[in-house]
Amino acid sequence: QVQLVESGGGLVQAGASLRLSCAASGRTISSYAMGWFRQAPGKEREFVAAISRSGQSTYYADSVKGQFTISRDNAKNTVYLQMNSLKPEDTAVYYCAAGSGSYLDLRRANDVDYWGQGTQVTVSS
Repeated sequence: QVQLVESGGGLVQAGASLRLSCAASGRTISSYAMGWFRQAPGKEREFVAAISRSGQSTYYADSVKGQFTISRDNAKNTVYLQMNSLKPEDTAVYYCAAGSGSYLDLRRANDVDYWGQGTQVTVSS
């Protein structure tokens, strides 16, 4: 079992930056591909970014490419999501995810093995 706890969300103005963290416990995250999803009010949960076990490979949704950066520190058992130039449409609950398959498989919510509880990000205009 892996427990994932997100932090770093909050209320910011458009154009600001935030860094989300996802701290894992129970097992080392080096055994998992890791990713981030988000869910806006009234919308389905959507893929944001994924990173391979080594951290050498990443994949982003088109909507955040060039704006968000996913990274991981396996020694700290933590995954990060750096979010820059935030827009009101980035407002959502952001969820950390772990999967036992490829990081590319983690684009699909059905391939997530473990979820965090989520952290709220609100961007005001």
